[in-house]
Amino acid sequence: MRLLHTSDWHLGRSLHRADLRDAQRAFLEHLVDVVRSERIDVVLVAGDVYDRAVPPVDAVALCEEALVRLRDAGARVVLTSGNHDSARRLGFGGPLIDAAGVHLRTRPAAAADPVLLTDSHGEVAVYGVPYLEPAAAECSERSHTGVLGEAVARIRADAAARGVARTVVLAHGWVAGGTVSESERDISVGGVGQVPVSLFDGFSYVALGHLHGQQTLAEHLRYSGSPLPYSFSEASHRKGSWLIELGPRGVTHAERVPAPVYRRLTVLRGTLDGLLATPPGHEDDFLSVTLTDTSRPEAAMDKLRARFPHVLVLAFEPEGAAADGRSYRARVAGRDDLGIAAEFVRHVRNAPPTQGEHALLVAAFEAVRAGETAEAR
Repeated sequence: MRLLHTSDWHLGRSLHRADLRDAQRAFLEHLVDVVRSERIDVVLVAGDVYDRAVPPVDAVALCEEALVRLRDAGARVVLTSGNHDSARRLGFGGPLIDAAGVHLRTRPAAAADPVLLTDSHGEVAVYGVPYLEPAAAECSERSHTGVLGEAVARIRADAAARGVARTVVLAHGWVAGGTVSESERDISVGGVGQVPVSLFDGFSYVALGHLHGQQTLAEHLRYSGSPLPYSFSEASHRKGSWLIELGPRGVTHAERVPAPVYRRLTVLRGTLDGLLATPPGHEDDFLSVTLTDTSRPEAAMDKLRARFPHVLVLAFEPEGAAADGRSYRARVAGRDDLGIAAEFVRHVRNAPPTQGEHALLVAAFEAVRAGETAEAR
């Protein structure tokens, strides 16, 4: 049996306000092509289908189109909800469309109700565990390990009762050993959010979601990662899915399937003039730029975007500037209004006000005081 493991689509998400709909659509079209070309039997989507509980209408339409096309391409689809999804909304109509070969597993109570599939080696039970919020769970231990452990125990009992030797589990969470990035929502409770790898011992394959970097924790335990980078901390990620071949006793082959690159994410650092003089190469990239000029250049973003149209983040860290660890109250203590304003100019530009700027500040404060005096009369 050939499985295609993906997760964390986050349909409806943007990147620093950059529209990613075309990029997400291109990835879903790529999945359909892979299903056809690789003769995939089952597509596993391990949560965070949408980016928020109430997704935009166009994201819902894109998801619907993708599920229809994946099914038309010949694959069954098993899909679970993640911590970004509304389980109730995502799972609406699930029992009705099961017969169509699209299986929505979003209800915690149904985690041990498998999708039963058959290949030349016999039966495979696929269990979809939605994201389980510890605070809302009805179990003795309200922690991630507690709620997921209870769900896994019910799955083991069901598989044993059915006599099914090959089991596939979809789960959405943070498993110990997984590497995080900046774009995942924190799901820790009291600072503890990880569950042990041993929780998933004995299953044929475990398709994990939540962490956005594609990674392997064990031969049978993998994160597919998100199909697109959703923060600049993921600039070095190689995005993709996992093609898993399941034999009579478990995984016989695992292959990374690269995702199409919509735009590269690149982080640049240097002076404005230095960056503008660099050789061609980043004009089509999404950029995060940190300027190191000793004083803040005027119209820096406009100048950068004239050369690099897709600059999304601009920061200013002047070379040689010493960090001031004092609080704001301590920094302004004993200063008059003019002194505070002059210090603000110095902080922003890393240089004190010029003589002309100082005169403008003096005139501005005098005008404000004159206005207040007139109102008091």
